[in-house]
Amino acid sequence: MASVIFASVPVHGHVTPLLPLAAELVARGDRVRFLTGARFAAAVLATGAEHVPLPGEADFDDRNVSAHFPERERLSPVKAVAYDLEHIFVRPAPAQYAAIRRLLGDEPADAIVTDPTFAAGALLAGQPATERPPVLVGGVLPLSMPSADLAPFGLGVPPLGGLAGRLRNAVLRAVSDRLFASLDAADREIGRRVLGHEPSIRIMQWLQYADGVIQLTVPSFEYPRPEADPERLTFVGPVSASGSRQHALPDWWAELDGSRPVVHVTQGTIANDDLTELIRPTIDAFADREPLVLVATGGAPVASLGALPGNVRAAEFLPYEELLPRTTVMVTNGGYGGVQFALRHGVPLVVAAGKEDKAEVAARIAWSGVGVRLWAQRPTPAQLRRGVERVLADPSYRQAAGRIGAEIAASPGVAGFVRALDAVIGRRCARVDSRVEPVETCPTV
Repeated sequence: MASVIFASVPVHGHVTPLLPLAAELVARGDRVRFLTGARFAAAVLATGAEHVPLPGEADFDDRNVSAHFPERERLSPVKAVAYDLEHIFVRPAPAQYAAIRRLLGDEPADAIVTDPTFAAGALLAGQPATERPPVLVGGVLPLSMPSADLAPFGLGVPPLGGLAGRLRNAVLRAVSDRLFASLDAADREIGRRVLGHEPSIRIMQWLQYADGVIQLTVPSFEYPRPEADPERLTFVGPVSASGSRQHALPDWWAELDGSRPVVHVTQGTIANDDLTELIRPTIDAFADREPLVLVATGGAPVASLGALPGNVRAAEFLPYEELLPRTTVMVTNGGYGGVQFALRHGVPLVVAAGKEDKAEVAARIAWSGVGVRLWAQRPTPAQLRRGVERVLADPSYRQAAGRIGAEIAASPGVAGFVRALDAVIGRRCARVDSRVEPVETCPTV
């Protein structure tokens, strides 16, 4: 039996994909402790894991991020990424780190699995391997592992090959270094305060120093990194589910009979405090036209949408496992989880990227050929209509989405995560003082 600590920032899209992984370990008899926000206690306990609340200074309610960090609303998407990384993700690192150390002091662990933005993971990964358990990353966001062949993460810029691409990337890295200068300063200050010295790795580069990165997508939806160690970077496909057991079928469900195209639009579960960004323009784009427009408000009251045209149906939540096989095109602000759901069912996309990591998701949608990227966070109805009509008219988008859907169907999912985790634990257990020999305290996995 292994003992594993999961640790995640208190954000729905970061916690939820890790829950099936924790549940699988519990089901096979492992000891699992899950450190995250107080509002996720019930969801964690439902997996059978022990919920450990984050300290108050590292916890917040992600359903109202603007109330906690009002200044971010005035920022451009790129500057908002820098702000979020510093204030939402890096600044809580000392409290996160103290919580992890308390857990390890109470009871040793064989591995720690964090989401990519759990900044204490970087502090741990920078320490000698003999002083900590293996630290793995559950890849719930687009892969941020740096590469000379890629632009810096956060800019939403796709790969460009050859010498021109490398020169472009070098220029963008200089731009990124200036943009994230305050983040690096915060990183150094936190390292001195927590560790007594400046951290040995930069927060934006820490994934390459983790003992393993288990990415919850498939290779075709991620940029190639030929230099990456295949023992340390594993793709297992998405693992989240959303069916009628989670969200009941609405009373208009019988209308999804295949007689007309279905356009589904969502702003996810977090960035839905202003439904005029994407949902309302999509409604207006197809008001009383042929497609049936299905809206998921992500928890916002349906009444907040105002009057709806006759071809629009809305609910706070919709069961994706049943909805997406009936969907022709999905319109999204680029939430990683929702996009993975769509691709699992071969649904092409139109994306108008919001903040956080969404520009990176949008870039991957365009790069992989599975959809159209609109270069506006708040597109007009005309822009949305043109984007959807382009996807409807060109079968290559659905074909590309179908290829990735087939790759997802063939991916190992939760079982692949467990194998990758066990492999990392096994490698660590077999290595003592740089000598390879069996260790009696290794868990039975």
